[in-house]
Amino acid sequence: MARGKTSKLKVISLGGLGEIGKNMTVLEYENDIIVVDCGLGFPDDDMLGVDLVIPDVTYLEKNIDKVRGFVLTHGHEDHIGALPYVLKTVNAPVYGTRLTVGIVANKLSEHTFREKPVLNAVKAGDVVKLGCFSAEFVRVNHSIADACAIAIKTPVGTVFFSGDFKLDLTPVEGKVMDLTRIGEIGKAGVKLLCCESTNVERPGYTPSEKKVGRSLDGILSRFPDKRVIIATFSSNVHRVQQIINASAAHGRKVAVTGRSMINIVKTAIELEYMKVPDGTLIDISEIKRYRDNQLTIITTGSQGEPMSALYRMAFSDHDKVVLGPNDLVVISANPIPGNEKLVGKIINELFRKGVTVLYDALADVHVSGHACQEELKLMHALVHPKYFMPVHGEHRHLITHKRLAEEMGMEENHIFVSEIGKVLEIDKDGARFSGMVPAGKILVDGYGVGDVGNIVLRDRRHLAQDGLIVVVATVDIDTRELISGPDIVSRGFVYVRESEQLMDQVKSIAKDALLKCLDHNITDWSEMKGTVKDDLSKFLYQKTKRKPMILPVVMNV
Repeated sequence: MARGKTSKLKVISLGGLGEIGKNMTVLEYENDIIVVDCGLGFPDDDMLGVDLVIPDVTYLEKNIDKVRGFVLTHGHEDHIGALPYVLKTVNAPVYGTRLTVGIVANKLSEHTFREKPVLNAVKAGDVVKLGCFSAEFVRVNHSIADACAIAIKTPVGTVFFSGDFKLDLTPVEGKVMDLTRIGEIGKAGVKLLCCESTNVERPGYTPSEKKVGRSLDGILSRFPDKRVIIATFSSNVHRVQQIINASAAHGRKVAVTGRSMINIVKTAIELEYMKVPDGTLIDISEIKRYRDNQLTIITTGSQGEPMSALYRMAFSDHDKVVLGPNDLVVISANPIPGNEKLVGKIINELFRKGVTVLYDALADVHVSGHACQEELKLMHALVHPKYFMPVHGEHRHLITHKRLAEEMGMEENHIFVSEIGKVLEIDKDGARFSGMVPAGKILVDGYGVGDVGNIVLRDRRHLAQDGLIVVVATVDIDTRELISGPDIVSRGFVYVRESEQLMDQVKSIAKDALLKCLDHNITDWSEMKGTVKDDLSKFLYQKTKRKPMILPVVMNV
């Protein structure tokens, strides 16, 4: 197809704007679409029972014939976690570095697909051609190995995605972010920069990951007699490597617990991203053979997740590890916003058990993987884009990033603070917002994807707040008689044994409501149920100031 003079590049975020996580951006030009990242988010407190939140990909499903592939910046859940769900309906080739693709393969093995997804491993420096686009992977530092920025050449110019990054001049793996290549891409001309905003509120620079290694080494020296349990993000391969190195140097064996930690350590060792000294790693079931001061245990649960290994240890529910006064627990992570209460709950429980606890407020046991203000300025200076769209952050982060770009001399009308579903159009005449596409949150609960929506959540909230009353009765429509009941079943409303009088009144009002309907020849089921519901709601609110869910079950003989 000949390219029309008016052809436009569309840039659409389906997640990661106005929120933390769920990062996903679509680039579309005529008959070609590529997708950068495909992440998940975690549920808010009011999403009762929901396990995960993934982006709404209706737009991609409608344009499935145009989708040329997914390109991934790195292997964190908020950038790859939705792939197992999205690839079921939008099955296009996936491109990422070896560790990223290894982690994705691990996740996909737990799901079934009509057609097996195609995963392609690339190296930093490689260029992948996808339709009219070509994507170049550029090495950056982050809190997971093998992270990349992606420079995408499009018919209207280059779009540069920073991915998640920080400038670490002493990285654990020994390779610094490829500033030279980023500068070269900037010099050749970049039309649009999409840059992460997670740490934009923090001045200065993010400290090097090696700082944590030095702290951990110091902690093992200070507590030579204790068994050490360290909780961190399973994906932070460099952190885990440093824990293993420090433990081996102090003559300790290392055991790993927590499903995601075991999976990622296994993948990282297989792909040679981690090197473990011979005889250092032992199975968690072998820890009884060693004295406390010979052991380090690496675990998940640094965010206080209720099913994680650290949570189970804290609440005496772990089948292999029992904590006591001779244990030192190091929480080597900061709580993600919203998780502070969960982490606090675990710390309090550990203190109750007499465990010594170190966390970032007490020791330098964590550094961020995200760029602070000076590193973000460096990225802007190197890329020197014509237009800028801040991504990966809540609205306050995006606005703060916009101001940072203005400080660096960018014109306000060249900065686009977008929202999910909003279309940014770029052509030879400039850039502008133009319309919306379907976007939002799809909730994953167990095996169900998208079957829990606003109405189900509303009912769950209702049940959680005020409980349930079920009214069961049998009537004979022909003779207009109440044959049996009404029987009342109450759950989560009041303790029935102590509220017999109230339950008798509920029974009597339900009976009156049914008889009233039968006397007035009302035989429509929904009308009968509605009358019972209305009469009971009024009475219960008057008596208790509560509004339980009322479920009338009326049957005909």
